[in-house]
Amino acid sequence: MNNYMGGIMIAASCVVVLLIGSFRRKKEWIINFILRTVAGTLSVFFINGFLISQGISIAIGINLITILTSGLLGFPGLIMLYCINLYKFL
Repeated sequence: MNNYMGGIMIAASCVVVLLIGSFRRKKEWIINFILRTVAGTLSVFFINGFLISQGISIAIGINLITILTSGLLGFPGLIMLYCINLYKFL
């Protein structure tokens, strides 16, 4: 069992080193992703508030899936999430 955990620790260390190296080269992409994630999460929050105030019950939840969708796809991803929720509502 000790050798198994040691192997996992070595593999995890290698993955962390590779991720740090790739992140240094892709600073712009990471900053873009973080900004899209924050903007998308705030948009979901305010759109949900607006929809609830209008009596429309197709608000989506703020969770890991919606945050990653808004981070990876941006505003088209948010529109997709609301369209999927609207489709389920119909």
